[in-house]
Amino acid sequence: MDRTTTEWKFSLNLRAGILAVVMLAVLLGLWEGLNHVPALGGGGAELSEYEKLMGGADETAKVPPPSEILTRAWEELSNPFYDAGPNDKGIGIQLGYSLYRVLTGYLLAAVIAIPIGFLIGMSPLMYKALNPYIQVLRPISPLAWMPLALFIIRDSEASAIFVIFICSIWPMLLNTAFGVAGVRQDWVNVARTHELSPLKTAFKVILPAAAPTILTGMRISIGIAWLVIVAAEMLVGGTGIGYYVWNEWNNLDLTSVIFSILMIGVVGMLLDLALSSIARLVTYQE
Repeated sequence: MDRTTTEWKFSLNLRAGILAVVMLAVLLGLWEGLNHVPALGGGGAELSEYEKLMGGADETAKVPPPSEILTRAWEELSNPFYDAGPNDKGIGIQLGYSLYRVLTGYLLAAVIAIPIGFLIGMSPLMYKALNPYIQVLRPISPLAWMPLALFIIRDSEASAIFVIFICSIWPMLLNTAFGVAGVRQDWVNVARTHELSPLKTAFKVILPAAAPTILTGMRISIGIAWLVIVAAEMLVGGTGIGYYVWNEWNNLDLTSVIFSILMIGVVGMLLDLALSSIARLVTYQE
């Protein structure tokens, strides 16, 4: 029975993989083909006012085809760490800056959110006392804190890290509190029967039981942090993948913009896969 189930799952994964590849090939084929089709109403059509001002029809206004994006990807990834000045750095350097800011703010949030989440989950008194503050602060957009952070901190990089800290703390805090509060009371009673101290009970009973829920909160937080850093770097400028996207848009290089968007998606997927792998290690069945 187990062998049959394993073979069925393997067959399902194989079929899903083939279907995904076929869908991607069809999508890219259509995208590539549409770029070789003349624009509707082209040829002798009258130019718009914008095209007149720009000196005629702009053929480069089309969305670049996949072939151009793959060429640009090869150029960028073949030398990702070049540094030719403030506004000309490789994609690897830009992603490195962004990952540094994300992981710094994220880890600072974890250091604060997980202990407070434990406190809230274990103490109904602390939950009732802190819940109003959480409910007021949690809905505020992280980017709304950026002007205040820039005014107080007066450093763009530290301000970006602070914004990541703010957006990362809430999912981790709430999921930790939910996971701790949801630990079966029977397990806590067994720990008391064995006369374990509250600290040992927290580390040996509550933490392992709540770990899957805590990791879920951390997984949500890293996704939000990676989303926010792109917007934050567009505001503060200087370095990072968000600044790279904005700078290439200002240079009217749509090929690089699309390539950077794909890189943002790939890195975000890798971050999520890393945390999901860790979450599977702490998952248990009762």
